[in-house]
Amino acid sequence: MKETRNENLRSMTGYAVETADLPAGQLSLELRAVNSRFLDLSFRMGEDFRALEPALRERIGEKVKRGKLECRVNFAAREDAALPDSLNGALIEQLGGLSASALAAFPQARPLAVAEILRWPGMLGETGPEPEDLHAAALGLAEAALAQFNASRAREGEKLKAVILDRVAGIREHVARIRPRTPEIVAAYRDKLSKRLEELLPTPDHDRIQQEVLLFAQKIDVDEELDRLLTHLDEVARVLDAGGAAGKRLDFLMQELNRESNTLGSKSVSLELTRTSVELKVLIEQMREQIQNIE
Repeated sequence: MKETRNENLRSMTGYAVETADLPAGQLSLELRAVNSRFLDLSFRMGEDFRALEPALRERIGEKVKRGKLECRVNFAAREDAALPDSLNGALIEQLGGLSASALAAFPQARPLAVAEILRWPGMLGETGPEPEDLHAAALGLAEAALAQFNASRAREGEKLKAVILDRVAGIREHVARIRPRTPEIVAAYRDKLSKRLEELLPTPDHDRIQQEVLLFAQKIDVDEELDRLLTHLDEVARVLDAGGAAGKRLDFLMQELNRESNTLGSKSVSLELTRTSVELKVLIEQMREQIQNIE
């Protein structure tokens, strides 16, 4: 499978807003997103823009892969826009008849207010912009907002990357410090166990004791765990450099790092190894918290 490279690492959280001044008023499109396991889109816009939802959903889906994203589209008519001299007579007559029928069926219902009647589509005639022009302007704003949105997420992604790489360096330092010490720790524990067995057994079989001690020393050897830790850290750095939608892959690597850290702790026969295991878990958890924000 071909791997995407040289893409920006992006945060799932982001915000962008774009506006356009039209002859009839101001159009605005706003994007805001928070963390989510998948791409979860929701739209807040008037009925005049509902026909745009499929196109907006497609364009957003091309540029955003994960996150709970809300898209708001709003049109505010100019306050000084000229109003007609009279209402739409045919429409107000039809609306009055329908309102009377509804009140007859539901006497407890509230009658239409004047403000609601004036806002009724078509009541003031065709005073607003053409729907085609409004939709075209909204799609243009969507492209600009998505560019701004992803730029802000990329800047946040770079900050997250720096934090994670700092923790990766911290883990490498712990491994570099403990690796030269592990043969000494295992050898000291092997000698201690061998002496203890010789003291407990009345007629010690030295060959058998040495065999058992060697088997146990193999069980507590952590070289493989340290090697795998370093391999996973190399992969974390590679995925961060590759960028793109890396959050799920990085989350999986955190699980692998945590598994090796747990094994390191379970094999520990010294306070130094135990402390190192705990410190590694702290650094891994700090990375995992940051990765929850990555797309």
